[in-house]
Amino acid sequence: MAYSLAEVGFLAEHSGEIDDAAEGLGLTPATGIADAQAMRRRFGEYGRAAMELAETRARHRERLPDGWLADAESAQQATHPAVARLRAGRLARALGQGAAVHDLTCSIGAEGPTATEAGLFYLGSDIDPARLAMAAHNIGPGRVVRADALETTSTADALVADPARRAGGRRIARPEDLSPPLPKLLAAHAGRELAVKCAPGIDYVDWVAGGNLASVVSLAGQVREATLYTAGLSFGERREAVVLDKEGRVARRLTDLDPDAPGEELAREAGSVIVEPDGAVIRAGLVRQAAVADGLGMLDPRVAFLTGEEIPPGQSGFRVLDAVPMRGLKVAVAKADASSLEILVRGVDVDPDKLRKKLKLKGHTPRALVIARVGDSAVCFVCDARERAPGPAE
Repeated sequence: MAYSLAEVGFLAEHSGEIDDAAEGLGLTPATGIADAQAMRRRFGEYGRAAMELAETRARHRERLPDGWLADAESAQQATHPAVARLRAGRLARALGQGAAVHDLTCSIGAEGPTATEAGLFYLGSDIDPARLAMAAHNIGPGRVVRADALETTSTADALVADPARRAGGRRIARPEDLSPPLPKLLAAHAGRELAVKCAPGIDYVDWVAGGNLASVVSLAGQVREATLYTAGLSFGERREAVVLDKEGRVARRLTDLDPDAPGEELAREAGSVIVEPDGAVIRAGLVRQAAVADGLGMLDPRVAFLTGEEIPPGQSGFRVLDAVPMRGLKVAVAKADASSLEILVRGVDVDPDKLRKKLKLKGHTPRALVIARVGDSAVCFVCDARERAPGPAE
């Protein structure tokens, strides 16, 4: 729930006290009612806001520096520092040290610290007075101003924006329903260098066709976001996938400028292992580049499963035990003595949860099941449980 300006002022003044009070709370669903009552006893009419701040800080430690103010929704959308650092690095390389970046939808100011670290001059603005007050507390009042992202005129070298992708706790799917709407944002700042953060599933075909870049980033195996960069920030790239490990280090980077090959040339029969590329690679449309880089083939040119004889370093995959059509699946799974199944499906209309229940597993060994459309048929690959190959530095 959003804070009022009065609540933000109270939270800023009593930030340390709220942390002290939170140390004695469980901050779990089971202790929620008791925790809220304790906060109301200590902070009176501001107990609700204090409770939300305590919960938000506990839930989003990886995103929020100590002492920062945030409500649940703003913290959920705030960019992870490792991802923000990537964006700031690209902007600094493209614009040069000391360039000015204006964050049109700064919210609580999450982009500010990494932009400064990269040697950029950062200014944030937002139309929401409560969010702006939190940003002023978090990164300093001299670095934020109130402005409408669709109406502000900026002389900065590049503009950054992160249209709100959630409302009332629900994810917004359509670009035109974002706040501000993505089409209006792009139109309002046409001709300027832009970096616009979006949900990773956005359809960016027209964007890259116009000579711009779509960059998709994952962190610790989870796809975090896509950023749409205008051509002046792209270095000639149109699609990019960046894979960050759990420490936030770049484990892999692929672009459309990397060696490629037609899917038909890469197609091959299943080898000893099956590898599903990282989600950022899939979302960025760089599966073929990944196959070439790793010396793998594709089970089918239309399906994002790769195959070969060994799992590439730093990646995870599955060792194939058997390959059967759908009608032979139950017997094959029983033969593999499966006690549990991680099920991956591509190109076939199968609900993994319903299938798992239907198979009635009674074995003793964790297994995996990869179901893919290969040619005109669905093929089920019964595999050992997922395994990860150590990376070069491990």
